Formats: sequence, structure tokens, C-alpha cells
Amino acid sequence: MSHPLLNKAAPKNFTLLNQKAEKVDLAEIIGIKSTVLFFYPKDNTAGCTKEVCQFRDQFDVLTKHGATVLGVSSDSVDSHKEFAAKQRLQFDILSDENQELRKAYQVPKSMLGLLPGRVTFVISKDGTVKEVFNSQLDTSGHVKAAIKTLDAENKQ
Repeated sequence: MSHPLLNKAAPKNFTLLNQKAEKVDLAEIIGIKSTVLFFYPKDNTAGCTKEVCQFRDQFDVLTKHGATVLGVSSDSVDSHKEFAAKQRLQFDILSDENQELRKAYQVPKSMLGLLPGRVTFVISKDGTVKEVFNSQLDTSGHVKAAIKTLDAENKQ
């Protein structure tokens, strides 16, 4: 089933705090550069750590495609600060404590509605959602889908 935002304008009128408690205005990123926006359930859990580290390890490949990488969860800025330092993340992870961004992107809950979903959005330079990869268990599939989509975008 396709996601309602696929091939539509990505929501961007949001400002969230990153792990350094700095404001990140999505309107200054989305629609200007390609963006990989991935939502994950929780800092310091096995699957989320594996997923986030895949984005860390492929960061150079993603940025060579001109993409900005942003992770999002409902954890606090303090939790993100510790998690980002521990995992040596070179991209922002945003705190969406009230889940406004998660709702705007229509990220579903998974595992019988018990866990926040794990969904990656690849947004083109023009601000259109080009890929939505939704899998709670395939943690490595998120970065693979992002790279594949960016490859295709760059060949156009």
C-alpha cells in the first residue's frame, strides 16, 4: 500500500531542536536540498542503534548525493545528545517529543500499535516525497532505499 505523501509535497513548516538544543527549521532544508528524513522509535535500543549507525556509516555516500540526513524520534534533547555522542553521529537527530512531525508525516505505529513506526522519507530538491520505506524490522533497508532513490534522482 502506498503512503499518502508519496509524490506529494513534504510537510516542512516545523522547527525542532537537535541534539545540541539548536533549532532546525525544516523549511530551510526541505525544498532546497535532497533530504533523507528517517523516523525511528527510541534512542539506545538495539534496532534503532543499528539503523542510526547505518545512516552514520553511509553518511558520505548520502551527502555525495547532496542530501541532508535527519533522524527523528520522540526522545528528549538530552537523550539525543547522549545517543549522538555515544554513536558518533555526524547528522542531526531531532526531538519530536509531542510527535507533531510524526503526525504530519503520517508515520504509523507498528507492532500491534505498541511502538512508534520506523519510516524513512526521501524528499527531492523540489520538496516532493520520492520514497517512503516503512519497515520496523529491516533496519538496514532504510539506508539502502535512501541511496537507491538518491541514485535514481541524480540520474534524471
